[in-house]
Parts: sequence; structure tokens; C-alpha cells
Amino acid sequence: MKKMILVVDDNKLNLVIAQTLLSEEYYVETANSGEKALQYLEEKEPDLVLLDIQMPKMDGFEVMRRIQENEVWRKVPVIFLTADRTEKTEETCFQMGAMDYIGKPFVPSIMMQRVRRTLELQGYRKNLEHMVEQQLQRITQLQQDIIITMANLIEGRDGTTGEHVKRTSAYVELLVKKLQERGVYKEILTPAYIDYLKKASPLHDIGKITVPDRILQKPGALTQEEYDLIKLHAKAGGTLIEENMNRIVDKEFVEIAQDMASYHHEKWNGKGYPRGLKGEEIPLSARILAIADVFDALVSKRQYKKGMTLDEAFVIMEKERGESFEPVLLDAFLDAKEELRQLMEELQ
Repeated sequence: MKKMILVVDDNKLNLVIAQTLLSEEYYVETANSGEKALQYLEEKEPDLVLLDIQMPKMDGFEVMRRIQENEVWRKVPVIFLTADRTEKTEETCFQMGAMDYIGKPFVPSIMMQRVRRTLELQGYRKNLEHMVEQQLQRITQLQQDIIITMANLIEGRDGTTGEHVKRTSAYVELLVKKLQERGVYKEILTPAYIDYLKKASPLHDIGKITVPDRILQKPGALTQEEYDLIKLHAKAGGTLIEENMNRIVDKEFVEIAQDMASYHHEKWNGKGYPRGLKGEEIPLSARILAIADVFDALVSKRQYKKGMTLDEAFVIMEKERGESFEPVLLDAFLDAKEELRQLMEELQ
């Protein structure tokens, strides 16, 4: 398939020459000013731009500056066209980000060689980027599979199943969706943050690995001493993530995972644990997870209790508005009642 080349030059003769030389191998389109070149880029993405430097109103360097400022345009390789072959001009061309430059008047063989070489290099770069992206996706998926496996093993120790991890993640995702609809915390809830939030939520109880089986699997009520021991899992979870994951995953992911593990038992009124944080002192990720985690604990059957209905769980959670839970987050969650009912059926 032929590559598309955009030739930008205010000299009509140069445009005709370039088009004549290149059109046998490539699709060639032309623009006779910097302004028209930018208009072209707004609509199409060529495989290569041949850009004259000396043009009235907007010269080639200004066009190049604007290309470099645009996240999409800067991926298109540029070769400068210039009659000025001084060392200073050559240096400036490469400093601006050009792949090469072609002197005027055009020498057909040199023009063709430099265009071919630049397009070949661009092809190699794209293939390499594709390979790197594929490898990154494999690594990311492997990391997530490991995270889910770890979370399932930990959940299994206290008589629950890996379905708790799946359900909690689903409830987190639904709550975030409702927050987005309401425009709540839109500065924080960026696409990257939301992605990390969903991927990190299965790790929230990783600290339970430090709690003895005799406590986790106890069918009856815990003593105060046993309850104090189990409360240590939050701090332990944050420490485990900080010490063992910061070398294998993104820093922001680690911070979100650590916050969720450490603070998902904190309460809006400051009466939670491990640090007694209050209000917005509690990281948003942990405030969101707390709602999803408590809801699943209420509606799920455990070895020591029956699961509540959605309506029964909502009654209890509404009483904790402004106490355990941030009002604006809880309101968004309660507003999703019918969606939650459907989701619970799907997750059974």
C-alpha cells in the first residue's frame, strides 16, 4: 500500500518537482503555506512531511514547533527542505525534531533515498513500538493474574472464596461509574486512576496473610484480643505492598493499592482503624473501596452468618451515612440500587 507524503512549500515549481519525483512510489499531496499544512494535519495523517523552511507568514520552524506540540502530529516524521546548507541550519533542523533534511535545488536520487530511508526507519519504529506494547500488555496481564491468584488464596483462608474479590471489584467499578455521572471528584478520577483502582482493589485484604488461621476461621464471635489481632491486617497489607511490589509495577498503582489495603477500615467520622483518619484524610480509593467491601460483607453468606438482602443491607448502610461512609459517595452508591440488584444476580 502506497505511503502518503505531504509536501509543504510556498514555491509552486518546487511542489511540482517534488510531486513529479515522488508520485510513482507514493501518494503525494501539497500545501503552499504553513497555515494550509496545519489545516491538512487537522484532517489527515500523512506518513511523512517534507517541510520547506523559508516561507512567508509562518516559516517551517514555526510549523515544526506546532507539530511537536501536538501529541498526534509529532509522531509523523518530518524532513526539512532548505537551500541553506550551513552547519547552523542543519543543527537547528535536528534540534527541532526533524528526521533529515533535503537541500535545494532537489537532486532526484538524493531526495528518493532520503525519503525511502526515513519511511523505512519510521516503519521499524512503529513495529518496535507495537512489539513493546504487546509485551507490556502481556506483562500487565501476568501481573494482574498474579494479583488475583494471591487475593483468592488469601480470601480462601477465612472461609470466603475468590468470588468476594470479583464482587468487590465489580461494586467498585459501578460506584466509580455513578461518581463520574455525577461529576464527583472528576479531577482525581482520571482514566488511569480508575484503571488502577479496579486492578488494585483485589489486594485490599492482602494483610490477612499475617493473621493466624485459628482467628480467620473461627466460626463464632471473636474475643477483643482476637479482634485486635485481626485489625492489624490493614497496616500489614500496606506494608506488604510497599515492600514487595514497588519494583514490579507502576508507582501510582502501588500507592493506590497501598492506600486501599491500609485504610479501607477507616471511617468518615474518624472512628476507624488503623490510624483513626477522618474525612478526606482518608484516601479517596480507600473511601470508595470501604463502601463496596462492606456492602459485599453484608449481602454475602459466610460460615458464621447468612447473607442479607439488598434492601436490608441498604438500611444498615444508610444509617452509616456520615459515620462510616462519606455522604457523597454513599449517595451515589445507593442511587445505583437497581443496577446493583442486576449485578448481584450476574455475580451469583
